[in-house]
Parts: sequence; C-alpha cells; structure tokens
Amino acid sequence: MKQSHCEVRAGFIPLVDCAPLVAACELGFAEAEGINLTLSRETSWATVRDKLAVSHFDAAHILAPMPVAANLGLGPLPTPMVVPMALGTGANSITVSMALWDKLSEHMQSNDFDATASIDALAKVLQRRSDCLPQLQLGIVHPHSAHHYELAYWLASRGIMPGRDVDLVVVPPSLMPAALASGHIDGFCAGEPWGTVAANDGAGVILTTNAHIWRNSPEKVLGVRSAWAEQNPDCLEAVVRAVYRAAEWCDQSENQDDLARLLAKTCYVAQSIELIRPCLARRLKAGDGTLHPIEGFLSFATNAATFPWASQALWFYSQMVRWGQALPGEAAEFAARKTYRPDIYRSALKPLGIAIPSANAKVEGALQGPTPVGSTSGHLRLGPDTFFDGKIFDPDQLSAYLAGFSKGRS
Repeated sequence: MKQSHCEVRAGFIPLVDCAPLVAACELGFAEAEGINLTLSRETSWATVRDKLAVSHFDAAHILAPMPVAANLGLGPLPTPMVVPMALGTGANSITVSMALWDKLSEHMQSNDFDATASIDALAKVLQRRSDCLPQLQLGIVHPHSAHHYELAYWLASRGIMPGRDVDLVVVPPSLMPAALASGHIDGFCAGEPWGTVAANDGAGVILTTNAHIWRNSPEKVLGVRSAWAEQNPDCLEAVVRAVYRAAEWCDQSENQDDLARLLAKTCYVAQSIELIRPCLARRLKAGDGTLHPIEGFLSFATNAATFPWASQALWFYSQMVRWGQALPGEAAEFAARKTYRPDIYRSALKPLGIAIPSANAKVEGALQGPTPVGSTSGHLRLGPDTFFDGKIFDPDQLSAYLAGFSKGRS
C-alpha cells in the first residue's frame, strides 16, 4: 500500500506512549508507506498544541481531550482538529511524595495500586489535616488532559473537590519528579516513565494508575489539523497505517527490550532502559519497593487500543462541562462527537484486513471483562473498560450522566 512520497512533521512529548510514532519513524513503517516522518521532541503539551495550530507540525502525539477542547474553542489558538486514531491506552500513574505516602499508608492494608483503597485513605488524611496547613498541591500535565479528568473524577468520588480541597497545578511531565522532590507539589498524575523515575529517585511512591481508575482508557491520540486532513487524505491514511503497524510491533513482548533501547535515546525519552522497561512489561514499583504486575496497564494496539471511539471523546467533553471548562449544548456535543474519526481509521486500515469495531461508540464502563464485539472482519474482543466506582457512561444519555455529579471548577 505504499503511497506517493509525502513529508510529515510530528511533535511528541518524552513519554513511553510516544512509542508508536518513534517506532514508525525509526523502524521503517513510515518509509514503507511512502512517508518521510520527522519527529520533534517538545517539553510541554501547550507547545505541541500551539505548533500544531500554526502549521509547524502536521500531526502530533497529543493529549486525548486536547483536540476536543480545540474544537470547542477552548484555550488559545483553537484550531479545528481531528483524531483519526488513538495511540494506545493506559500508562498514567498517580505518584505522591514520601511525606504524603507515610500518612496514606497508615490507612492502607496493601500496596496493589487499588484506586478505591487509595482514595479512601486520601479522604481520611485530608479529614485529619490541620486547617493551618496549605492545601495539597497535585500536578497535572495540562487542564485539557485525561490526567486532569481522571484525577478529578477519582478525587470527587469521595467529595474531594479540586480547587476547594486540593489545588491542581500544571507541570510538564518531565519536570514532575523534580517538582515532587523539591516539595513544590505533593503528588502528580503523569504518564510513564515519570512515576517510575520519581519512585526510583526516592522522591515518591506510585499510589494508583489510570488502569485502576478507568480500565483501557485513552491517554494520547494522533491529532491533526482538520484542514491538513482534508488537503492530504491519502497521506493521512498512510500515516495511520504506518503508526498502526508500529503499534502492533510495540505490543509484541519479544520487542520490549529493543523498544526500551529505542525510547532511551536522548532524542526521545532520554531515560535509562532500566526506568523504561518496567512500564513496557506492565509492572510498576509499589509502596513496598517491589515491582507489581498491572493487568491492562499499557496497550499499544491489542483490544482495538488504537480505535478512536466517539464515546470516549464525549466522556472527555462531559468532564469539561462538569468542571466548568465548557458549556453544555447540542452544538458543543456534536463538535465533541465528530472530533474522533473512526471513518478515517476504517478507510486507512481496510487494506490490512484486520478486525475493526463496526460501531463508532459504546457504553463506557459496561464491559466487565474481555468481550466479543461486532467487527468489520474476523473476530474482535475488547478488554474491560470499567470505572473504579462502577458507574457507566452512555453517550446517548449525556445530560442524565452529568446530573448525577456535583459540578465544580477545577
């Protein structure tokens, strides 16, 4: 399926989940599709967004909610974007300082990253915290990030309201461990390897992960400007195929050592192989100092991990409304729903003959375990997608879903 030659410039942040783009560039998957893929390492998500908006980039490894926010006109330079594919699921963790961990561990019986046990412990710590002490400062990577919405969802489940009971502050992912070690923040939610870096440095302890808060949830996606997608449809489909094939390669266990060495390069994640390898093996260091396996922590391609579900775009939109970032309305809901483009995904990957979901959306949180679903060809099973509190999100019942929460500002 090699296409005519096209140049594609893409931005990324040094995180393990940039792996499909790195592998596509380094291992010939892009070249096989006739693409000259150039990658640019950036420090902050705001920079990635802005460079994409002003056409410095054609595509980007970008936060899953960020294109939705752009299409709602949120933030500076709100340029229309589309998401033709996700870049896998998982790989986020919530890491806390040693001082906070010492208090939390008094109320926890195990070190298995359980989201319910950890939020119950945090609620107890905050109840006993002196009013004379400043509020806890928790780092997030951007206001329009899955990290923000997962963290706020987890906190609010026990009545801990961001902006009232704890402060959420924006810190670039690679600076999180240093901010934690220096005492500027008390915890953070960021993608790997930065939780592992903080734990390895003795600055903190990994408390829970997004795989425990919302199973198999999206974190990063491939974002492109709508205008570029319309002007370069063949090139875009070639990019999707190249990145998908790279994601398949990244998921194969026999490639983990090679992938860790690739990501460890200074031009990519710039951390040691020893700090990158555990995440690829779906293992993280717990509070007892040992590596614990985490089922479903990171998937690059398996279980349709690259499929751009419209229901997930709508869940992010629901959280923007919940936390006062966006107003509810039919036009906004339509814009959010149309940000993720399964039609482009299907068209691009049809020549590969792989099993692709036949639906564009699903009821998020309803799959309790591996489940067969309708697909365009072959047999397809999706992994569990449960929320830790047992709630479900029906994208056709958005108003009712929002009515079940206390709204706030984050």
